[in-house]
Amino acid sequence: MATETVPFTKEGYTRLKIELDHLKSVERPRIITEIAEARAHGDLSENAEYAAAKEKQGFIEGRIADLDDKISRAQVIEYADEVDDRIKFGAWVTMTDEETGSNKTLRIVGDIEANLENGQISLSSPIARALLGKRTGDIVEVTVPKGVVEYSIDGVRYK
Repeated sequence: MATETVPFTKEGYTRLKIELDHLKSVERPRIITEIAEARAHGDLSENAEYAAAKEKQGFIEGRIADLDDKISRAQVIEYADEVDDRIKFGAWVTMTDEETGSNKTLRIVGDIEANLENGQISLSSPIARALLGKRTGDIVEVTVPKGVVEYSIDGVRYK
């Protein structure tokens, strides 16, 4: 059985590695210390600090396992030297809503990296799926909950 890879931009992969390193080198030792201090307070059955520290430990260990899994399956995709204006994974796409005239710039990233507040949309989102393979100057129709929206692609960059 083949393991499914998880696509990442170089920046997204780096952020995940930094978070994992922080959890392992800072948060995990800190929670171990908190548990030891809470144990020193006596009866564990009525020790709220101990219960809270164990719960936090469970969360941290779960997150570490999740990040380890994603990083082990990571496929970093880069098009840093791309000169083609065809839209691919990792592209920053500047586009204009044909109806409202509003401009937006979005980057197509992996599902784990997606963060609309930062202009990063998931590779599996309707907008990203509609944009993939298109070029500057193309008109793209995207089906969204409110209907069909047309965007003109104004620019594509990879840096």
